[in-house]
Amino acid sequence: MVLPAPTTFGVFIAPFHANNDSPTLTLRHDLALIELADRLGFDEAWVGEHHSTGVERIADPFMVLSAAAVRTSRIRLGTGVVSLPYHHPLMVADRVVLLDHLSFGRAMLGVGPGALISDADMMGIAPVTQRPRMNEALEVIIRLLNGETVSATTEWFELRDAQLAFLPLSPKGVPIAVASTTSPAGVTLAGKHGVGVLSLSAGFIGGKKDMKAQWEIAEQAAAEAGTTISRDEWRMVVRVHLAEDREQAIRDVERGRIEERENYFKPVLGLENDYTLADEIADDSCIIGTPDDAIAAIERMVEQTGGFGGFMIMTHDWASREKALTSLELFARYVMPHFQGTLVAAQRSARVVTEKRPSYKPLAQAAITRAYTDSGRELPAGVNIQSLR
Repeated sequence: MVLPAPTTFGVFIAPFHANNDSPTLTLRHDLALIELADRLGFDEAWVGEHHSTGVERIADPFMVLSAAAVRTSRIRLGTGVVSLPYHHPLMVADRVVLLDHLSFGRAMLGVGPGALISDADMMGIAPVTQRPRMNEALEVIIRLLNGETVSATTEWFELRDAQLAFLPLSPKGVPIAVASTTSPAGVTLAGKHGVGVLSLSAGFIGGKKDMKAQWEIAEQAAAEAGTTISRDEWRMVVRVHLAEDREQAIRDVERGRIEERENYFKPVLGLENDYTLADEIADDSCIIGTPDDAIAAIERMVEQTGGFGGFMIMTHDWASREKALTSLELFARYVMPHFQGTLVAAQRSARVVTEKRPSYKPLAQAAITRAYTDSGRELPAGVNIQSLR
């Protein structure tokens, strides 16, 4: 049995930036990274929403993605993710349709409950209500995007004969994906509504979760709801840094990873485990090494999960900006083509010519000899003919 392997690749920009780095310039860098990803042939770019900590700095992914739409031509642009309990669902549906038209049909909608309790606390939202509210909001957003007129009343929003002024550019609508981290809520919701999954837990800080078990939850939820879900719309989100050799790649990220953990994940987010970089590399919760290491790690993930359709690079500031951009280019040059099949014809052609090379020499010899004869000249002794050039 051939398992589905990723053919869709992208970048996932939370983003993570040190809080002693210029907010203005880091936003510019995020946009420049999306531009580079577009030029390198990446398929997707996802941008997050956060409102506190000073590290994950983008408050409105729609604004950033609109700016990215002007700077790019082909890459699809997704909210990664918009926190549904923070917004009236009509506003979310309206904004994603607007982005879709501004980008000529490249919009994607990634949704979640809100990852930072500190965000919800500032808005007076009880964390225990966030996942149920996400479910309520997504249900009506899907209906609105389908062109329905919706009336609904919940404890936190109301819709009265609500409808969108215009619909997504494509008759297929806007692709939707639900973020999944620790709890089963994300994959359950994705299954219920028959939409995609963004598995951030594949590259979870401190060790990844059981991805195969999570997908089984999504399939069960889909079966119970009478919907269908596709592994092609299942995306793994993992930190990646590549270099020419493995030791160099590790040296590139060691210091930045420690600084991120000690200055952000431990004191601000409360991370308690002491997973080492070696631990994370060993269990593929991050991929640090060469392009061949990345190919091998993704193939292991395919085997462990049963297959998935998309692989997203979680961007980070572990390495210098220059080395991070080089890593992205190495991934595009050597890793993506391996899974997308774009190298097959070239490699087959080289193999066939190599196999036939012994039979070509006498043919070339005869052709060159004939050329000399036709010109009235003698073939020089000892000429080693390799081709007809």
